[in-house]
Amino acid sequence: MTNLFDLSGEVAVVLGGTGGLGGAMAEALASAGASVAVLGRNAERGEERVQVIEQAGGVGAFFMADALSSDSLTAARDAILNKWGRLDILVNAAGGNRPDATLPPGADFCKLPGEAWNEVFDLNLTGGALLPCQIFGETMLAKGKGSIINIASLSGMTPLSRVVAYSAAKAAVLNLTQFLAREWATKGIRVNAISPGFFPAEQNRRLLFNEDGSYSARGGQIIGHTPMARFGIPEELAGTVVYLASDRASGFITGHNLVVDGGFSVTTI
Repeated sequence: MTNLFDLSGEVAVVLGGTGGLGGAMAEALASAGASVAVLGRNAERGEERVQVIEQAGGVGAFFMADALSSDSLTAARDAILNKWGRLDILVNAAGGNRPDATLPPGADFCKLPGEAWNEVFDLNLTGGALLPCQIFGETMLAKGKGSIINIASLSGMTPLSRVVAYSAAKAAVLNLTQFLAREWATKGIRVNAISPGFFPAEQNRRLLFNEDGSYSARGGQIIGHTPMARFGIPEELAGTVVYLASDRASGFITGHNLVVDGGFSVTTI
């Protein structure tokens, strides 16, 4: 059974691998035997992630890349091919939100700034899926083999309050995932998505916790709606990403959205 999840000899690219969730997935792919290219804009955090991978006995390297720049992504792709000679797995974990695209209680949706909306869409859809799928997907298509994993969100399935732009952008990521899965199914490329639930990270920690570490009102509501009564931790995405990356484990799966949310999405009351 362990052979199903053996990625030895394969090369995985994790865009957004400098972040908490992307970094945990990069470590998981390395632990399964893949050589992992950690892509991001923060060299210090990227090198730290590579160091963690190497200290655990894995193989990794950091490549500077801006998810919103085709030229930057192309340069990173070419550098990866020059280093390792192949490209098998792509994880698109870049994304995020911005405060002025979030509606606090009682806010007027009609006053939501268009610039903020556009930037959230650029970050999560254009840079978080579209451009990397085009640029790295081109290499996979030429080879006739590859697994692409887009990181969507629970909020892309059910529009959560306040994060309207982020929810809409992640819904678009799910739609693009299904489109590419259909288009590339006969070309050897599988395209799937992972929709994490609530995983505390830098960008949402203040929303979920008070300064003393207790749950905020919002955090408490989420915990009360989650059957497992807790938030997720990044390492709990490890098995999910390795499963979807492995052709032996999930070779007949494409266009799927795998939800990792502690049961939040199946709770109605």
